[in-house]
Amino acid sequence: MTSTNSLRITLYVYAGLILLGFIAPFFVYPMILMKIYVFALFGMAFNLLFGYAGLLSFGHVVFFGIAAYATGHSVKVWGLSPELGILYGVLLGTILAAVVGAFAIRRAGIYFAMITFALVEVGHFVAMKVPLTGGENGLTQVPRGVLFGIFDLTSPLVMYFFVFAVFVLAFLMIVRIVGSPFGLALRSMKENESRAISLGYSPPRLKFQAFVLSGLLAALAGSMKVMVYEFASLSDVHWLTNGQVILMTLLGGVGTFLGPLFGSVVVVFIEDYMSFLGQSVTIVTGGIFIVCIIGFRRGLVGEMPFIYAKLRNRFAPGDKTLPTTKTNAADTNS
Repeated sequence: MTSTNSLRITLYVYAGLILLGFIAPFFVYPMILMKIYVFALFGMAFNLLFGYAGLLSFGHVVFFGIAAYATGHSVKVWGLSPELGILYGVLLGTILAAVVGAFAIRRAGIYFAMITFALVEVGHFVAMKVPLTGGENGLTQVPRGVLFGIFDLTSPLVMYFFVFAVFVLAFLMIVRIVGSPFGLALRSMKENESRAISLGYSPPRLKFQAFVLSGLLAALAGSMKVMVYEFASLSDVHWLTNGQVILMTLLGGVGTFLGPLFGSVVVVFIEDYMSFLGQSVTIVTGGIFIVCIIGFRRGLVGEMPFIYAKLRNRFAPGDKTLPTTKTNAADTNS
């Protein structure tokens, strides 16, 4: 697949998904779609750190949760407008990510992961004890309000298009980050840290910047979550939520732009349309995850270029071009 054809296909896919996003709320319950976007955004935050920087974090749910609580409290108690409440939540989550990142990046591998996991336990305990969060009852009846004094977010369609717009902008931001020199440096560090150092890069600085950017996106997802559901609860700072996002990302494809979105679609629809199974739905989700890991090691999106190439070669015997193990940026991220 030439780079020109790959770029053309990528643009067609993006345009088609945006068009689908505009018409989807007229056919699918908007709350389901907004849940998909929120968790896909959270998944993109995790994917930026793990898929491109190679850092496995179990603690991003804390940035997600603190932003949800901060936004909900500022809107409900302080009477801030939705945009200011979201900004406040994202700012608080990003500051916390910077503080945690400054210490966590001093360790690598399993030690880094364990530090972030410990953060989840601390965050969950604090959220349970601090009166502002409402403890086990959570923070309820958070008003959606009027965005910029114009858009009434109590309307399901208005709220949907707001969430959709935020998701698209965040997605484009990640595309820009990954395609920038900073993104290339991240991938270079992930593949071979010693080589990245020899090229003049500073891995600790790159890791810190990636951690903070990822924390910012996770906080944005948390702020959007509380505006969509109008409440924040202890599940927003629980490790199971972080595990669910990791599952979505792995299912869709780590290191791909659309992987978290596809993974979120699969998991959310399974949970919604098989809710009659109760807690047993996790068995179904786990089973699908195992099948996909065995059959699609690169994830649903990650396997698409390979499937496309095999089909093309089957119908065009004269062209024996097969994708290499390391796909180029355009193929992998389409």
